[in-house]
Order: sequence, then C-alpha cells, then structure tokens
Amino acid sequence: MKLVRIREARPLEGYRVQLTLTDGRVIERDLGPMMVGAVFSEIRRDPERFREVRVESGALAWPNGADLCPDVVIWGGLPPVEAESSDAA
Repeated sequence: MKLVRIREARPLEGYRVQLTLTDGRVIERDLGPMMVGAVFSEIRRDPERFREVRVESGALAWPNGADLCPDVVIWGGLPPVEAESSDAA
C-alpha cells in the first residue's frame, strides 16, 4: 500500500485549506484545532502567516518551522488499516 500524502495546499478562509492528495483526491480540512503550541502562535495571530503554508515532503509546513503531519491532517490520526487479506485467516 502506497502512503497517501499531500501534493498541493491552498489556504482558504479561517484556518481551512484545500488539499490535493497524491492519490488525486481533493479534500478540505480545518487546521485550527491542530495548530497548538508556541510554534503556531504567530500563524494563529496573523492570517498572512497562515497563508504562507506550503507542502514539504508530503506534509504541511510554514517558513517559521511549524509543520503538521500528513496522517493527522488527512486522516485525523494514523491512516486506516486495509482490510485483512484472506491469507491472514
């Protein structure tokens, strides 16, 4: 199974982003609840800083060093486990 990662990110209003994934899907996510800690304080205060979001190695990142794991952004945690194959039975 190939890991799905973020290919493109487009900032929207508030803390929302439109993401294009490596499997071709386009999804929207609200990053507000995920942006916790001191590294995100400037990004939360200044909408222009939030709009500097970019994709680095399939994850979301900002110039100040803040980043968000693609698994958390895409799936809300670890990726879903594929159904067990019939071999495992």
